[in-house]
Amino acid sequence: MILWQYAIPLKNLVLNKIFAILQFYRCPQGAESFAVEDRKGANEHKTGLAHIRFYEELNFFLAKEKRKSSFTVEFHPGDTVKALIESSGIPHTEVDLILVNGKSVSFDYTLMDQDRISVYPVFESFDITGLTRVRPVPLREIKFVLDVHLGRLTKSLRLLGFDSLYANSYDDHTLSQISWQEKRILLTRDTGLLKRKIITHGYYIRSRHPGEQLIEVIKRFDLAGLLKPFSICLVCNVPLVIVRKNKIAGKVPPFVYKRYRLFSFCPDCERVYWRGSHWEHMLTILNP
Repeated sequence: MILWQYAIPLKNLVLNKIFAILQFYRCPQGAESFAVEDRKGANEHKTGLAHIRFYEELNFFLAKEKRKSSFTVEFHPGDTVKALIESSGIPHTEVDLILVNGKSVSFDYTLMDQDRISVYPVFESFDITGLTRVRPVPLREIKFVLDVHLGRLTKSLRLLGFDSLYANSYDDHTLSQISWQEKRILLTRDTGLLKRKIITHGYYIRSRHPGEQLIEVIKRFDLAGLLKPFSICLVCNVPLVIVRKNKIAGKVPPFVYKRYRLFSFCPDCERVYWRGSHWEHMLTILNP
C-alpha cells in the first residue's frame, strides 16, 4: 500500500515531463529557435564573390584567360585579401600595392562581398607615397639566398660581388629561416615557397636560362650601380683579398702569371682569382 501511494504521483510526474517536452517541440517559439540556429549555420558556410585584376608582370603567374582582365573568385567569410591573392597563384612578395574599391589596403584586409580588387607589382618609377604599400621597406644590405635550382645564378651573382648563400642541401624550411633571420632576399623558382608568411623579401625567377636570370635580378633590384666584380669567392662566398703579384707566384699557371696584373685571394679556400674568361663572359652578358 505504501509503495503504491508513491508510485501513482511518480508516474504522473514522468508523464507531465514528457508532455511538456512534446509541447515545446510543437510550440512556435521552440520551432523558431531551431530555425534561427539553422540559418546561423548556413550563414557560416556562405561564400562571397570578389572581382580581381592583376597588373603588369603579375600576369605572368596567371592562366592566359585571366591575364590583363578582371575575373570573379569566391571566398569564405573571414578570408583576407592576401589569401585571395595567393590562392590565385601570386606570391605576396611580388605585390606592392592593393586597391579595394579604389582604396589602398594592407594584406590583412578582410574581404567583403562584391569587392573590386586591383593588385599591382613592385613600383620602381612611380611615386605612390601616401598609399598603403604592402611590400616591406628595402633591406639596408643586398644579400641573397637561393634555392637548389639556381646554382649557376649563384656563381654569377658572387662574381659580380653579391653575397649569395647556396647549398643543394637547403630544404624549404631552411631557406625560409635563413631569409628571415639573416634578412636575405630569397630567389627561387618555387612560388609555393614565396607564399610562406615568414618570407618578407623574395623574388620568383622567371627565366630558366642562367644568363637571362642574372639580367632579371639586376633589373628587378636595380643593382647595376652596386656591382663589385671579383670581390667574393665563387665557392666560399667570403670577401676576397687583393694580393700583390709576387705573392701568388707558383700558385697560378705561368701564362696566367705573365698575362695578368691583378689577382685576388680567398682566405678560406686559398683560391686565386684573376680577370680571365669568366670576366669576359660576364661583360658579354651584361652588355649584349
